[in-house]
Amino acid sequence: MPELPEVETVVRGLRKVILGKTISAVEIYSPKIRNDSYPGWEDDLIGGKFIAIRRRGKNILIDLDNNKTLWVHLKMTGHFYYLPSHTPIDKHDLIVISLKKDKNSLRFNDYRRFGRVRLFPTNCVMNQKGLVDLGPEPLEIPVSNFINLFGKSSRMIKPALLDQTFLAGLGNIYTDEALFAVGINPRRPTANITGKKLSALHGNIQQMLKRAIRLAGTSVDTFAGVNGRPGKYQKYLKVYGREGEPCPKCSGKIRREKIGSRSAHFCPRCQRI
Repeated sequence: MPELPEVETVVRGLRKVILGKTISAVEIYSPKIRNDSYPGWEDDLIGGKFIAIRRRGKNILIDLDNNKTLWVHLKMTGHFYYLPSHTPIDKHDLIVISLKKDKNSLRFNDYRRFGRVRLFPTNCVMNQKGLVDLGPEPLEIPVSNFINLFGKSSRMIKPALLDQTFLAGLGNIYTDEALFAVGINPRRPTANITGKKLSALHGNIQQMLKRAIRLAGTSVDTFAGVNGRPGKYQKYLKVYGREGEPCPKCSGKIRREKIGSRSAHFCPRCQRI
Protein backbone atom coordinates (compact mmCIF):
# COMPACT_ATOMS: atom_id res chain seq x y z
CA MET A 1 0.00 0.00 0.00
CA PRO A 2 1.35 3.46 -0.83
CA GLU A 3 2.59 5.18 2.31
CA LEU A 4 3.18 8.84 3.18
CA PRO A 5 5.99 9.53 0.66
CA GLU A 6 4.12 7.84 -2.20
CA VAL A 7 0.86 9.66 -1.43
CA GLU A 8 2.73 12.96 -1.11
CA THR A 9 4.35 12.25 -4.50
CA VAL A 10 0.91 11.80 -6.04
CA VAL A 11 -0.38 15.00 -4.40
CA ARG A 12 2.54 17.02 -5.78
CA GLY A 13 2.09 15.44 -9.19
CA LEU A 14 -1.61 16.31 -9.24
CA ARG A 15 -0.87 19.92 -8.29
CA LYS A 16 1.34 20.26 -11.34
CA VAL A 17 -1.25 19.08 -13.86
CA ILE A 18 -4.79 19.84 -12.64
CA LEU A 19 -4.65 22.74 -10.17
CA GLY A 20 -6.74 25.66 -11.46
CA LYS A 21 -8.45 23.54 -14.12
CA THR A 22 -12.19 23.03 -14.49
CA ILE A 23 -14.02 19.70 -14.83
CA SER A 24 -16.04 19.34 -18.03
CA ALA A 25 -17.20 15.70 -17.77
CA VAL A 26 -16.98 12.69 -15.47
CA GLU A 27 -17.34 9.01 -16.36
CA ILE A 28 -17.47 6.36 -13.62
CA TYR A 29 -16.86 2.75 -14.63
CA SER A 30 -17.02 1.22 -11.14
CA PRO A 31 -20.40 0.49 -9.49
CA LYS A 32 -18.62 0.35 -6.11
CA ILE A 33 -17.26 3.88 -6.48
CA ARG A 34 -20.51 5.16 -7.98
CA ASN A 35 -22.40 3.91 -4.92
CA ASP A 36 -19.78 5.03 -2.38
CA SER A 37 -21.21 8.55 -2.25
CA TYR A 38 -24.76 9.91 -2.71
CA PRO A 39 -26.72 9.23 -5.95
CA GLY A 40 -25.60 11.38 -8.88
CA TRP A 41 -22.58 12.78 -7.03
CA GLU A 42 -20.51 12.81 -10.21
CA ASP A 43 -22.81 15.50 -11.64
CA ASP A 44 -21.78 17.83 -8.80
CA LEU A 45 -18.19 17.65 -10.02
CA ILE A 46 -18.95 19.13 -13.43
CA GLY A 47 -18.07 22.81 -13.62
CA GLY A 48 -15.97 22.65 -10.45
CA LYS A 49 -12.45 24.05 -10.47
CA PHE A 50 -9.58 22.39 -8.61
CA ILE A 51 -8.36 24.93 -6.05
CA ALA A 52 -6.32 22.86 -3.57
CA ILE A 53 -4.82 19.37 -3.28
CA ARG A 54 -3.62 18.18 0.11
CA ARG A 55 -2.64 15.06 2.02
CA ARG A 56 -3.67 13.79 5.46
CA GLY A 57 -1.92 10.57 6.41
CA LYS A 58 -2.37 8.28 3.40
CA ASN A 59 -5.45 10.19 2.19
CA ILE A 60 -5.68 12.61 -0.74
CA LEU A 61 -8.09 15.54 -0.48
CA ILE A 62 -8.90 17.43 -3.68
CA ASP A 63 -10.84 20.65 -3.06
CA LEU A 64 -13.12 22.27 -5.65
CA ASP A 65 -14.37 25.85 -5.72
CA ASN A 66 -17.98 24.71 -5.18
CA ASN A 67 -17.40 23.59 -1.58
CA LYS A 68 -16.92 19.96 -2.63
CA THR A 69 -13.93 17.76 -1.83
CA LEU A 70 -12.89 14.50 -3.43
CA TRP A 71 -11.58 12.21 -0.73
CA VAL A 72 -9.33 9.54 -2.25
CA HIS A 73 -7.54 6.59 -0.68
CA LEU A 74 -5.30 4.64 -3.07
CA LYS A 75 -5.39 1.46 -0.94
CA MET A 76 -3.20 -1.26 -2.51
CA THR A 77 -3.05 -0.49 -6.23
CA GLY A 78 -4.83 2.80 -6.89
CA HIS A 79 -3.17 5.27 -9.29
CA PHE A 80 -3.89 8.67 -10.75
CA TYR A 81 -2.74 9.14 -14.34
CA TYR A 82 -2.82 12.28 -16.48
CA LEU A 83 -3.14 10.99 -20.03
CA PRO A 84 -4.08 12.25 -23.50
CA SER A 85 -7.86 12.14 -23.81
CA HIS A 86 -7.66 9.95 -26.93
CA THR A 87 -5.90 7.19 -24.96
CA PRO A 88 -8.19 4.11 -24.97
CA ILE A 89 -10.00 3.45 -21.69
CA ASP A 90 -8.18 0.74 -19.76
CA LYS A 91 -10.24 -2.01 -18.15
CA HIS A 92 -8.89 -0.86 -14.78
CA ASP A 93 -9.75 2.83 -15.30
CA LEU A 94 -12.50 3.36 -12.73
CA ILE A 95 -13.00 7.12 -13.17
CA VAL A 96 -12.16 9.42 -16.08
CA ILE A 97 -12.34 13.18 -15.47
CA SER A 98 -12.23 15.42 -18.54
CA LEU A 99 -10.93 18.97 -18.18
CA LYS A 100 -11.88 22.17 -20.02
CA LYS A 101 -9.27 23.47 -22.50
CA ASP A 102 -7.06 20.44 -21.84
CA LYS A 103 -6.14 17.68 -24.26
CA ASN A 104 -5.48 15.35 -21.33
CA SER A 105 -7.81 13.73 -18.82
CA LEU A 106 -7.34 12.59 -15.23
CA ARG A 107 -7.88 8.88 -14.64
CA PHE A 108 -8.16 6.83 -11.48
CA ASN A 109 -6.91 3.34 -12.24
CA ASP A 110 -7.01 0.44 -9.78
CA TYR A 111 -6.67 -3.17 -10.90
CA ARG A 112 -7.51 -4.63 -7.48
CA ARG A 113 -10.40 -2.17 -7.06
CA PHE A 114 -9.88 -1.56 -3.34
CA GLY A 115 -9.31 2.18 -3.78
CA ARG A 116 -11.95 4.64 -2.61
CA VAL A 117 -13.10 7.91 -4.18
CA ARG A 118 -15.85 9.81 -2.39
CA LEU A 119 -17.32 13.31 -2.54
CA PHE A 120 -18.11 15.37 0.55
CA PRO A 121 -18.84 19.02 1.35
CA THR A 122 -15.45 20.61 2.02
CA ASN A 123 -16.55 22.05 5.34
CA CYS A 124 -17.37 18.64 6.83
CA VAL A 125 -15.02 16.16 5.11
CA MET A 126 -12.44 16.33 7.92
CA ASN A 127 -15.11 15.23 10.40
CA GLN A 128 -15.59 11.88 8.66
CA LYS A 129 -14.45 8.62 10.26
CA GLY A 130 -11.09 7.74 8.74
CA LEU A 131 -9.95 11.37 8.82
CA VAL A 132 -11.13 12.80 12.13
CA ASP A 133 -9.57 9.91 14.06
CA LEU A 134 -6.11 10.09 12.44
CA GLY A 135 -3.06 10.53 14.63
CA PRO A 136 -0.46 13.29 14.22
CA GLU A 137 1.61 13.69 11.06
CA PRO A 138 5.14 12.22 11.38
CA LEU A 139 6.68 15.21 9.60
CA GLU A 140 4.92 17.74 11.84
CA ILE A 141 4.94 16.28 15.35
CA PRO A 142 7.60 17.81 17.66
CA VAL A 143 10.02 15.37 19.26
CA SER A 144 8.65 16.02 22.78
CA ASN A 145 5.10 15.17 21.66
CA PHE A 146 6.44 12.12 19.83
CA ILE A 147 8.07 10.79 23.00
CA ASN A 148 4.94 11.48 25.08
CA LEU A 149 2.85 9.61 22.51
CA PHE A 150 4.75 6.40 23.18
CA GLY A 151 4.57 6.83 26.93
CA LYS A 152 0.80 6.55 26.70
CA SER A 153 0.92 3.14 25.00
CA SER A 154 1.96 -0.34 26.13
CA ARG A 155 1.80 -2.08 22.74
CA MET A 156 4.61 -3.54 20.69
CA ILE A 157 6.16 -0.73 18.69
CA LYS A 158 5.64 -2.11 15.18
CA PRO A 159 1.81 -2.42 15.49
CA ALA A 160 1.73 0.98 17.21
CA LEU A 161 3.53 2.69 14.34
CA LEU A 162 1.20 1.06 11.82
CA ASP A 163 -1.90 2.27 13.68
CA GLN A 164 -3.11 5.31 11.75
CA THR A 165 -4.92 6.66 14.81
CA PHE A 166 -1.57 6.63 16.65
CA LEU A 167 0.61 8.18 13.94
CA ALA A 168 -0.71 8.87 10.43
CA GLY A 169 1.05 7.87 7.23
CA LEU A 170 3.49 5.08 8.05
CA GLY A 171 3.23 1.52 6.75
CA ASN A 172 5.36 -1.60 6.64
CA ILE A 173 8.18 -0.22 4.51
CA TYR A 174 9.15 2.90 6.42
CA THR A 175 8.37 1.39 9.84
CA ASP A 176 10.73 -1.53 9.23
CA GLU A 177 13.45 0.76 7.88
CA ALA A 178 13.18 3.27 10.74
CA LEU A 179 13.26 0.62 13.48
CA PHE A 180 16.30 -1.01 11.89
CA ALA A 181 18.13 2.30 11.59
CA VAL A 182 17.92 2.95 15.35
CA GLY A 183 18.19 -0.69 16.49
CA ILE A 184 14.72 -1.19 17.98
CA ASN A 185 13.16 -4.65 17.82
CA PRO A 186 9.65 -4.49 16.28
CA ARG A 187 8.23 -6.48 19.22
CA ARG A 188 9.60 -4.14 21.87
CA PRO A 189 6.93 -2.58 24.12
CA THR A 190 6.60 1.16 23.53
CA ALA A 191 6.67 1.93 27.26
CA ASN A 192 10.04 0.16 27.54
CA ILE A 193 11.95 2.45 25.16
CA THR A 194 14.09 5.30 26.44
CA GLY A 195 13.45 8.91 25.52
CA LYS A 196 16.88 9.03 23.88
CA LYS A 197 16.01 6.08 21.64
CA LEU A 198 12.60 7.57 20.76
CA SER A 199 14.25 10.88 19.94
CA ALA A 200 16.56 9.06 17.54
CA LEU A 201 13.57 7.25 16.02
CA HIS A 202 11.72 10.55 15.54
CA GLY A 203 14.69 12.11 13.76
CA ASN A 204 15.24 9.07 11.56
CA ILE A 205 11.57 8.85 10.53
CA GLN A 206 11.51 12.50 9.50
CA GLN A 207 14.83 12.30 7.66
CA MET A 208 13.83 9.10 5.86
CA LEU A 209 10.38 10.36 4.83
CA LYS A 210 11.82 13.61 3.45
CA ARG A 211 14.40 11.72 1.43
CA ALA A 212 11.81 9.27 0.12
CA ILE A 213 9.61 12.18 -0.99
CA ARG A 214 12.57 13.75 -2.84
CA LEU A 215 13.05 10.42 -4.62
CA ALA A 216 9.34 10.16 -5.54
CA GLY A 217 8.63 7.31 -3.13
CA THR A 218 9.30 3.58 -3.07
CA SER A 219 8.22 1.29 -5.90
CA VAL A 220 8.40 -2.32 -4.72
CA ASP A 221 5.21 -3.43 -6.44
CA THR A 222 3.05 -1.27 -8.69
CA PHE A 223 3.45 2.28 -7.38
CA ALA A 224 4.01 5.05 -9.92
CA GLY A 225 3.48 8.79 -9.85
CA VAL A 226 0.92 10.75 -11.87
CA ASN A 227 3.47 10.87 -14.68
CA GLY A 228 3.68 7.06 -14.72
CA ARG A 229 7.26 6.97 -13.43
CA PRO A 230 8.24 4.70 -10.51
CA GLY A 231 9.89 5.98 -7.36
CA LYS A 232 13.59 5.52 -6.58
CA TYR A 233 13.80 5.04 -2.82
CA GLN A 234 13.67 1.24 -3.10
CA LYS A 235 17.40 1.37 -3.92
CA TYR A 236 18.09 2.42 -0.34
CA LEU A 237 16.03 -0.15 1.58
CA LYS A 238 18.12 -1.98 4.17
CA VAL A 239 15.72 -4.64 5.53
CA TYR A 240 12.27 -4.41 3.93
CA GLY A 241 11.83 -7.16 1.34
CA ARG A 242 15.30 -8.60 2.09
CA GLU A 243 14.35 -11.72 4.07
CA GLY A 244 17.29 -14.16 4.23
CA GLU A 245 19.78 -11.61 2.87
CA PRO A 246 22.79 -10.40 4.89
CA CYS A 247 22.28 -7.50 7.26
CA PRO A 248 24.17 -4.43 5.98
CA LYS A 249 25.43 -3.78 9.53
CA CYS A 250 26.46 -7.19 10.92
CA SER A 251 26.08 -9.62 7.97
CA GLY A 252 23.57 -11.72 9.92
CA LYS A 253 20.42 -12.82 8.10
CA ILE A 254 17.44 -10.51 7.81
CA ARG A 255 14.37 -12.16 9.30
CA ARG A 256 10.71 -11.75 8.43
CA GLU A 257 8.12 -12.51 11.11
CA LYS A 258 4.43 -11.92 11.49
CA ILE A 259 3.65 -9.51 14.30
CA GLY A 260 -0.05 -9.10 14.86
CA SER A 261 -1.55 -9.28 11.40
CA ARG A 262 1.41 -7.71 9.58
CA SER A 263 4.91 -8.86 8.68
CA ALA A 264 8.09 -7.25 9.98
CA HIS A 265 11.58 -7.35 8.49
CA PHE A 266 14.46 -6.91 10.95
CA CYS A 267 17.89 -8.10 11.99
CA PRO A 268 17.68 -10.19 15.21
CA ARG A 269 21.32 -9.32 16.02
CA CYS A 270 21.11 -5.56 15.57
CA GLN A 271 17.55 -5.25 16.92
CA ARG A 272 17.61 -7.29 20.10
CA ILE A 273 14.73 -7.22 22.57
